[in-house]
Amino acid sequence: MVDLPLRILLSQQALAQHGAAIAQLLGTRAHELVTIEQAVAGARSDIDLAFISRDVTGLSTKHELTPGLQACYEVLRRSAGLRWVHIHSAGADRDIYVELRARGVSVTTSSGANAEVVAQTALAGLLALARRFPQLMEAQREHRWAPLIGSALPRDLGGQTAVLVGWGPIGQRVGAFLRLLGLRLVVVRTQAQPPQDEIEFVGVGDLPAVLPRADWLLLACPLTPQTRGLFDARALAMLPRGAGLINVARGEVVVEADLIAALRAGQLGGAFLDVYEHEPLPVASPLWDLPNVIAMPHSAGHSDGNAARVATLFLDNLGRWCAGQALRNLAR
Repeated sequence: MVDLPLRILLSQQALAQHGAAIAQLLGTRAHELVTIEQAVAGARSDIDLAFISRDVTGLSTKHELTPGLQACYEVLRRSAGLRWVHIHSAGADRDIYVELRARGVSVTTSSGANAEVVAQTALAGLLALARRFPQLMEAQREHRWAPLIGSALPRDLGGQTAVLVGWGPIGQRVGAFLRLLGLRLVVVRTQAQPPQDEIEFVGVGDLPAVLPRADWLLLACPLTPQTRGLFDARALAMLPRGAGLINVARGEVVVEADLIAALRAGQLGGAFLDVYEHEPLPVASPLWDLPNVIAMPHSAGHSDGNAARVATLFLDNLGRWCAGQALRNLAR
């Protein structure tokens, strides 16, 4: 009996950039590198492995798919022998990946590849709000000289308290930046643990005790049944009036209508948002125009070095897969 070649689905761009490295890893093992265009045109249903790089998802979001991405997902769905998919994102909460995992397909993420970039963006958002950039830029647009004096004086960041939800690669880098600025750090994880290096670690159930201490609430957690809708009107009301919110996690972690109400009422002093309940953010959303909001188009993790880091993770995992070793960043 002749073994069938290992069929790997990838983009034309990924094939051009990494085809030789893939072939070298596979050595004498028979294989076929199938581009997404070929798989769609040929109605292929025999894919074994897939590499979903950033160029594949393009401008689509998990809520609104381009026709090309939808066709790619259909190839994955109809490939009954599909065993493993590596994705460019840090999270695997898109419906397709939840569906594939439910049928036993291994899905690995690129968690950590963009951690430094996202952490830098979160820090930039916090600094922009702390230094009143939205107000200053509005004055600039109006050609109005408005120095930060009198009642507009920003508070010193040193000594303030940041409650950071999530302690993965992104959360840890954000935490390191905040400590350099002199903020006290409270980290919220699934379970509490003893303090370490002057960082307080609490469980999700401890939020009512720590939110009233938060000058800043930073979200860097995955979207799970436990975190979905975690920050609703009740939770936001526990924050000190005027606290700031930074969300580089997932939009669904916050109840958006409650967030808007808290911003309008001044309960939240400002918000830096990169993610939303629905993406793209609807044109009619009040978040576009609220004066105390910086709204980004889910771009916190974009940089020119990410693609290479993602490819390195995929190739490392491909080597592990061929050797029968445990895969890194396996989605649970």
